[in-house]
Parts: sequence; C-alpha cells; structure tokens
Amino acid sequence: MGKVVTFGEIMLRLKSPYGERLMQSDKLEATFGGGEANVAVSCANFGMDSSYVTVLPDNDIAKACVRQLRGFGVSVDDIYFRNGRMGIYFLEPGAVQRPSKVIYDREYSAISLTKPGDIDWKRVFDKASWFHITGITPALTQNSALVTLEAVTAAKQAGLTVSIDLNYRGNLWKYGKRAAEIMPSIVKYVDVCIANEEDVQKALDIHNDADVTKGELDESKYKDLSDKVLKTYPNIKLIAITLRESRNADINGWGACINDRKEFYISRKYEITDIVDRVGGGDSFAAGMIYGLNTYSENKDALEFAVAASCLKHTIYGDFSRFTVPEVEKLMKGDGSGRVQR
Repeated sequence: MGKVVTFGEIMLRLKSPYGERLMQSDKLEATFGGGEANVAVSCANFGMDSSYVTVLPDNDIAKACVRQLRGFGVSVDDIYFRNGRMGIYFLEPGAVQRPSKVIYDREYSAISLTKPGDIDWKRVFDKASWFHITGITPALTQNSALVTLEAVTAAKQAGLTVSIDLNYRGNLWKYGKRAAEIMPSIVKYVDVCIANEEDVQKALDIHNDADVTKGELDESKYKDLSDKVLKTYPNIKLIAITLRESRNADINGWGACINDRKEFYISRKYEITDIVDRVGGGDSFAAGMIYGLNTYSENKDALEFAVAASCLKHTIYGDFSRFTVPEVEKLMKGDGSGRVQR
C-alpha cells in the first residue's frame, strides 16, 4: 500500500510525576504528544510508510519535536513552520479512585491559526493511500474545522481511504459551535470510523441507552448504536467502537467491537491492571486498525490486533506507543504472561 498520512496538532506534554498532583512538586516531565502524531508513530513502528502533517512555530522546542518524530521513522516532510505557538497540555495522572486530569493551553497555536489553502494537499497526498484524522482538530477553531473539511475532500478526490477517530473533547469546543454541528459534514467523507459511545453521542448526535458513566458496559447495546451510525452515514464501510470498563484509574477492562455491515464482532477482553499511562491508548487502537485492515483478510483479526496493540500501550509512559507487529501479535495470539524473554 501507499503511505499513511495523518493530520493534526502535536503538543508539548507537561506531566506531574506519578502520584503527584500538578504543581505539588517543582518538577514536570516534558514529552510530546497528540492524537494524530501518536497514530503516525505507531504506524511507523508497524513498518508502514507513515507521514505526519501539522503546523508548528519555527523554534527550538518545535524542532526537537520534529527530530523525535523523525527518529521513529515518521516522515516530517509535510510539517509547515508558520506564525503562532506550540500548544501545551498538562497531565495529572490519576491513581485508584482519583481520575487523571488534563488542562489544555493551546489557544493561538500555529495549527489553530491555519486557514484553508495554507496546506498543499495535492502534494501531501502524492503516493498516499490512507488518510487519518480525529475530531480533535475541528474542535480548535472554525478555521481548523474548515481545514479538516478541505483535507478530507481532497483525500477522497485523490482516491484515498479516510479514517477518523471521533475523539470528542468537551473542553475544546469553545468557539460557538457544538461538535454535532461540525462533525457530520466531515464524517460524510469517511470510510472507517473509530469511536467510543460518548464520541458517537456527542459528535454525531446519535444516541441509544449505552451509558458511558458506568464501569461495566452492556456490550449488547453496541450493535444497535453501530447500526444507527451506518444507517445515518452510508459512506462508512465499517465502524469500530472501543469498550472501556473503567473500574478505577489503575484497572480497566478493555475490548472493542466492529460492525462492517456484514458482521458484528466483539473482541477478546483484556483486564488491564496497574496501568502505567492510558493516554494514547485510543490512538494505538486506531493505528492498529489501520495496520490490521491493510494486512489481515478478516476484519475481526484487524480488530483483535488493534485491541492488543492498545492493551500494550497502557504499559508505556508517554503518548507514543513503542511496539512492533510481532510483539502485538504475540499478545493477540494469547501470550500475556509477561514472562522474561531470554
């Protein structure tokens, strides 16, 4: 296949040390992360030709970020340097009954100031076959929403498969539009949709009685929810819905389901204990779906690969996953013992 292209904002991530609240100590751990960049890194780790498109300021912090992406094997040829700043997000990791907390500081970031026409999508999509976005970028500004719409339109005109992780972020939709007013016009260009139940409800205004607030999820309700999405959007070939049972900040049940209009399939469920870092877990799932759908003959195998990849991401600090295909497939095939490999 051709290259996988992702588009969105990468930020400086400032995290309090584990077990500490923000500003409890005089230290913050600095890394980089952002949903679409996380997907690009995972795809590169899986051996795919991966390219990341974003807009950054021309300063040393942004250049350090670019060097790190390049170090993972992600193409950075389509990163633009423009006016603005680099977005920041602060992370306070949760523990036991205390939830994790994210504070965004990304107003006037370089990508949020980008307007339609600023990115040469024809050049970006040269030799590409897959384009991935999320619902995060359209939440930044009205212009960001318009640029995302411009991007998916150009991708379809170029013959690419388009995937989206709906990724509803309530703290970002602040410019006078609800997600459900913006996202449908983008989703009508999408072939593969990835979401959880809250994303579907808040971004697409499609509802059933699935309850995101409960620790235990009723899997039987997700066939109905996914059928409603596919009926509303005939362009979508398949939808994958992640199923997270949040017992507390350290223990989650993890699985997913897929509806490809022919079959509804629920994955194996993992009981993830002693979570190291759940940020980026959904992005590793999305990357796993992209790899799986382009590798396996059965969509259910693609789903199992994605769920296993995401399960492993929960063991790694930082936004970026750092696993290879053989490592994911080993867990996918049932080896989750954690025994030392000699």
